[in-house]
Amino acid sequence: MLNPPVADQGPRKHRALRLGIAAALLCTLPGCAMHWPTVHWPWTHRTPVAAQPVSELSVEGDERILQYWNRNALQVDLTGMTGEGSAVLRPTHGWPVRLEFKVQPGSFGQLEVVGSQRAVFDVPVQGKPTVLPLAPGSYALDTPQIVIRWTAAAGSER
Repeated sequence: MLNPPVADQGPRKHRALRLGIAAALLCTLPGCAMHWPTVHWPWTHRTPVAAQPVSELSVEGDERILQYWNRNALQVDLTGMTGEGSAVLRPTHGWPVRLEFKVQPGSFGQLEVVGSQRAVFDVPVQGKPTVLPLAPGSYALDTPQIVIRWTAAAGSER
């Protein structure tokens, strides 16, 4: 008698092969993830690098005033200032497009900025350091200098 035809086992073999490949991929993914830089994962963030001081403006009046780039805005750091004082800012290579001031709440009461226009900011009494952005029309490209004045908080003994 002739041997009966054997049923084609192709689909079973292909299904087993596909399951084996899928299982192998699932087992290797965690191992690959350990070797990828953390930059590729959207839920992880790199430790922010401390901002480096720059010298885009010449500052006359107080050497403790530092400048930093905060994205595309030049940030003038006034967190070390207390009581009353003033400074004159002049561009060394031209004015930055955006200018902002970082202040420490409670260290002084008001910040006055005089360029093409005058802007007055009330400094919060308490909290974390605050950034006060200067409006775009407050100074023009041909403004020779910007004068900043900070005054003591009302009722302060500083």
